[in-house]
Amino acid sequence: MTPNCVLQWNPSYCDTKRSCCYPTYGKPATDFGIHSLWPYFANGSYPQNCNKIHKAVYDEAIISDLIGRMQKDWPSLSCPSTNGTKIWKHEWTTRGTCSVATLDQHSYFEAALNMKEKINIIQILKNAGIKPGGVYSMFDIKEAIRKVTGHEAGIHCNKDAVGKSQLYQVYVCVDPSGSKVIECPGIPMGKCKSTIKFPSF
Repeated sequence: MTPNCVLQWNPSYCDTKRSCCYPTYGKPATDFGIHSLWPYFANGSYPQNCNKIHKAVYDEAIISDLIGRMQKDWPSLSCPSTNGTKIWKHEWTTRGTCSVATLDQHSYFEAALNMKEKINIIQILKNAGIKPGGVYSMFDIKEAIRKVTGHEAGIHCNKDAVGKSQLYQVYVCVDPSGSKVIECPGIPMGKCKSTIKFPSF
């Protein structure tokens, strides 16, 4: 089982017919936010809700030292506005509990935060001349990430309010400890056009 660090482009979450709601503590940065540290099997399937097996209950007191970083790098954009607790609890209960053999609750969230910071996808893309507000080829986006991380990333797209394909999520495979980027045994790929938007807020 291989964890995927799934990073979500915040503006693309909002640039849809559904729109979004900013967190109660303010508008997030024009950056990738964490969606999840998501365990996958090599065949592309994934376990979930392992708390039924491991009895690992979400306890925010355990991650109290990480809350500031999580509000910045793991914001909730769903409506109505929240302080993030609901989405963090959901991700731990649904995905994180399936990693408890190697990552307890604190280690799970800290690993995701550290990996997001380590990869720094927005800086990789900017250094390659791929900046928010433009339209770019899927090949150029994937190649920019591969050149820096050394491994191919999975790309998912969604559609903006008028139906145009846009960069939504980047999947990067990491080792079981969540600390090192590795080659994906199976790359999760979403439906994207050959040329996609990279929207800004």
